[in-house]
This record gives sequence, C-alpha cells and structure tokens, in this order.
Amino acid sequence: MGASLNEIKQRIASTKKTSQITNAMQMVSAAKLTKSEAHSKQFQVYASKVREVVTHLTAQQLNDIYSAGPQDGVNYNSMLISRPVKKTGYIVITSDGGLVGGYNSSILKQMMSMLKEDHSSPDEYVMIAIGGTGADFFKARGINLAYELRNLSDQPSFEEVRKIVTMATTMYQNEVFDELYVCYNHHINSLTSQFRVEKMLPIVDLDPEEAESYEQEYLFEPSKEEILDHLLPQYAESLIYGAIVDAKTAEHAAGMTAMKTATDNAKNIISDLTISYNRARQGAITQEITEIVAGAAALD
Repeated sequence: MGASLNEIKQRIASTKKTSQITNAMQMVSAAKLTKSEAHSKQFQVYASKVREVVTHLTAQQLNDIYSAGPQDGVNYNSMLISRPVKKTGYIVITSDGGLVGGYNSSILKQMMSMLKEDHSSPDEYVMIAIGGTGADFFKARGINLAYELRNLSDQPSFEEVRKIVTMATTMYQNEVFDELYVCYNHHINSLTSQFRVEKMLPIVDLDPEEAESYEQEYLFEPSKEEILDHLLPQYAESLIYGAIVDAKTAEHAAGMTAMKTATDNAKNIISDLTISYNRARQGAITQEITEIVAGAAALD
C-alpha cells in the first residue's frame, strides 16, 4: 500500500508540473492572439482603402466583363479575365508545429477531400505550402510542392511573405496555373475557426457598383492601364497576405484553446488522483488499526 501511495503522489506532482506548463503556454497564446487580432484590424483598414481605389480604376473594365464580356480593341488586364482552367493553384496555410489542437488536421483533411473531388490527377493542380506541418504532410503523400515557406513569425510582416505572394501572382500571369485559391482556417472568435477556400485569381470579388464617383476626373500619369498593371498584382498580393494574417490569428486562438483544455484536463486528473490518494491512505490507516486491535486481542 505504501508503494501505491508513493506512486500516486508522484503522479500528482508530475501532473501539477504539466498543468503549470500548459497554463503558461495558454497565457502566451492569449497574448499572441491579442496582438494578432490588433494586427488583423489594422490591415483591414489598408485592405479596404486599396479595394476602394482598385474598384474605382477598374469599374469600366468590370462593367464590360460582367455585362457583355470583353470587348474587342480594349486592353483588359489579364488578372480580371477568367480563362479556361488547365491547372489550378492552391496556397495551403498551416502551422509550423503542433500544440494547436485540431487546427492543422481540419485543414489538411478537407484539403485532401477537395483535391480528390475536384481533380483526377496531380497534374491538374499546383501546390504551395505555408507552414511546415502542411509541407511535410503533402510531401509524405507524394504531392510535389512548387514552393514552401516555413517558420513565419507570430505576426508576419509583408516582407516575410513578399517572395511567396509575389511568386504566386507571377505564376498566374505566366499561366503556370489559371486560377488561384488560398485554403486556410478563418478566425471567427477565440473558440471558433472555419475552413475557408478563397479564390484570389483571377480577381472576381470586385463590384463595379461599389466604385466611388468623383466630381473631377483623374489625370493619370502614366496611363490608367499601366497603373493597373502594377496595382492589380499588389492588390492580389494584399489579399493573399490578409489570408495569412487571418490564418495566424486562428492558429493562436487554436493554441490558446488547446492549452486551456489541457490545463483543465490536468486539473481534473489531479482531483481524481487526490481522491484516490485519500482513499488509499484511509485504507492503509484502517488496516493498521485493524492489525493493532487484532494484536491486542491476541495478547488477551
């Protein structure tokens, strides 16, 4: 019985240490989540303004494309026009490590289901992975990656992801693939995230009816078409970057929730072990009393 008591005491002590670690990790993730949410809100202000400018500049082209289709003799930007899809590009965003609950598994499971449903051969798509978990997952299943990016910071700057987002838009312009989707977990709140697949290219989310009207006409230098040649890729890059920021926020929320669950589970285990320890201790005391009484009775 003594060995059993010591074993329970050791399990209680080790579980308490684990609880302290998971609690500390929960607090760290909560701090990261707060910063990431603030970062995301700041980016939305910029994204909203860029969308406003792009919508204004492309309003006429969008009206043509959405109403009667591209008109002959008009120089439409290639990023606004859908073309026959021979290959599809996917950017899949996961975390670099674990301890984030089901964050990665939900993305990868739904991603594989989508590939199975929409494609009959790996030759029909191009895969780009952001995050080591996703990159290792695809490589283990023989899926070739056009590019992978690992070890992003907790609040990634645009400079960190500039290479991959610029490469993605360039690959589209060079017709390596004919449409581009970003697949990630969208942050809803600290407890909830949702798998999201967003079409980034060609740019189809602009509504010409949202275009601002101004009393005075703009004078463009160089031409509007040349400005759009530079501005539209930047807009597409900002959309991809926004998805990365959103995914990072969801990752921190998942980490916080996972560590909170682990801490709560550790407390429940400690409570159960404490009850077991007290029962075992009471049993040991009862047995000792019984032996003493039996010994005294034998002397009589």
